[in-house]
Amino acid sequence: MPRVSTRLDADVVIVGAGAAGLAAGIFARRAAPHLRVIVVDGAHKPGAKILVSGGSRCNVTNAVVTDRDYNGGRSTIVRRILRAFPVEATVAFFRDLGVTLHEEAHGKLFPDSHRARDVLDALLQGLASAGAELRPGHRVRTVTRRESGTGFDVVTARGPISCGRVVLATGGLSLPKTGSDGHGYALARAFGHTIVPTTPALVPLCLDQDASAAWRGNLSGVSHPVHLRVVSDAQRPTHVDGAMLWTHFGVSGPAVLDASRHWLRHQIEGRTASLRANLLSDTFETTEATWLSHALAHPRQQVGTTLAALVPAAVADAVLACVHVSRDRTLADLPREDRRLLLHTLTDWPLPITGSRGYSYAEVTAGGIDLREIDPATMASRLAGGLHFVGEILDVDGRLGGFNFQWAWSTAYVCGTSMAGE
Repeated sequence: MPRVSTRLDADVVIVGAGAAGLAAGIFARRAAPHLRVIVVDGAHKPGAKILVSGGSRCNVTNAVVTDRDYNGGRSTIVRRILRAFPVEATVAFFRDLGVTLHEEAHGKLFPDSHRARDVLDALLQGLASAGAELRPGHRVRTVTRRESGTGFDVVTARGPISCGRVVLATGGLSLPKTGSDGHGYALARAFGHTIVPTTPALVPLCLDQDASAAWRGNLSGVSHPVHLRVVSDAQRPTHVDGAMLWTHFGVSGPAVLDASRHWLRHQIEGRTASLRANLLSDTFETTEATWLSHALAHPRQQVGTTLAALVPAAVADAVLACVHVSRDRTLADLPREDRRLLLHTLTDWPLPITGSRGYSYAEVTAGGIDLREIDPATMASRLAGGLHFVGEILDVDGRLGGFNFQWAWSTAYVCGTSMAGE
């Protein structure tokens, strides 16, 4: 019988040249310069998701990051990984690559140049400087154990690559135009891994066009602060504060994006869920007390004028249309029942959500590789020796504000540096 070659083309093959994959390549080579590291990607120009992130400015991380900013897998595992490479280390890492960061609203850290291109170029240059090899246009078809039992055969569109270890950094399903097609899940499943069912996350939501037609017409383009509650029949409500943007299809904006994953997870898990908006900062009781005091002082003021001081004029008109109250009615002439209905709507407005705009508009994927099946000290599979996972492919998704990139950097660091000890 012919002898099976034990010679390997590389020590490590990283599948996916996005944020996590590029960073993992840099960390692996820095920790173990003797390793032959190859990063492969199906795209001819990798890093498309980095370029479109943060409005093409790339929200690299956040000033304060904890496990409470994430959903999905067990928080104790997430916490351990984040602590291994915290925000301070991320800032220093990018400074070393020539990218300095500054803080903006809500703790978001952006490159001083305001250019996502600079972040991608720094990672690509950092990978080359570290001595890793990048092979774009090498879409991976299969990953299998070698016949010799030593290492893996990574079959790409341009031929096979044999290696000792494989890192899957293929991302999820969000923004498929950037190359994310979920193929990494199939590769992981072939080794027995569990895939927690996926949904879009950080995605705009669609409203029932018929149910909202009466009040939605003039709201498109209006943005204002809200307090959102995702209410289900099985769990305590999820609360989200932030701006909401009304659109021609439904609602978007930071608050809606953060709430979207919760509403969608309830749907995939077979729970009844609703999204409710408090357009004011106070409870119904406090709002009513303030309203009555104002009405006593200004009895002849019109309801529309009073509302327009609390919310944008277009929103005020929409609320009045929803409860069938004339904007010209005076506060003194507003019946108790109408007043209470109006204030209940302001503080607990049900939004008739029908679904989301899908993965094409989602910034991240919820679901993925079950965290219980990886070793948080190395990001290695507990089921298949030599197989590792980093980034979005895992069942972890962060809220808006740079948290998903921080997850990419932290998992990449844990995985890359672990290569030195294997």
